[in-house]
Amino acid sequence: MVALVLPRLVGFEGPVRRSAAVAGRNADALRSAYWLVMISGFAEPVIYLLSIGIGVGSLVGDLTLPSGAVVDYAAFVAPAMLASAAMTGALAETTFNFFGKMKYMRLYEGMLATPVRPFEIALGELAWAMVRGSLYSAAFLVVMVALDLTSAGRALLAFPAAVLIGFAFGALGMSLATFMRSWQDFDLMASVQFALFLFSGTFVPAESYHPALRWLVEVTPLYRAVDLIRGISIGTDEVLGGLIDVGYLLLVTVVGLVIAGRRMTTLLCK
Repeated sequence: MVALVLPRLVGFEGPVRRSAAVAGRNADALRSAYWLVMISGFAEPVIYLLSIGIGVGSLVGDLTLPSGAVVDYAAFVAPAMLASAAMTGALAETTFNFFGKMKYMRLYEGMLATPVRPFEIALGELAWAMVRGSLYSAAFLVVMVALDLTSAGRALLAFPAAVLIGFAFGALGMSLATFMRSWQDFDLMASVQFALFLFSGTFVPAESYHPALRWLVEVTPLYRAVDLIRGISIGTDEVLGGLIDVGYLLLVTVVGLVIAGRRMTTLLCK
């Protein structure tokens, strides 16, 4: 009852409903081939986990973290693959697909002929991106538990963190997509995304890098995401570090949404 009354009291029922309609439109537009794309996006981090985390991990052995905890290498890599899966799912929806709808399909221009506003479109697209990111995250957590790389209880705690990561990268990707001029610009974004994947404490602790490079690594959004998930799944109990990670990702989400909403207003409401 509170959930139904509160939006009416604060005046958010209309915007929330319109944003949900944008997300619902994407759900209605699903085709069977789309699920093949989603499966491929989930398969990539699992392959990395099996090949590097377990395959190379058999040669590396146990890894001693800066906190002093000793963990299996696969258990060290798995949280990074989860964070990467959440990032990949969110970015795929809010960059490539979002750009196509806005630049070539002109879908959003039709939406603006209705009471839907640019910020509500951005929020609806982000909500839909989170459906994809959450599916990736949930499936990958099942794999982690099945391989005994974390406990079921920690997996349940890690899922909301993975959803937050998806929100952050979804908002970031959407804001970047509004600055894209053509499909060729996505080549640069793919390069940056792959660099983040390799150098965000994914396969080695950030402390292994040169101090100057380590500082650069630790300010990237994927590192904060990896650090948050790893702290939950391994159980390092670094409360302050976890709060910093959450605050960082929330800030990225808010800033990304604001930029995306304003840019869409500029581009679509000329």
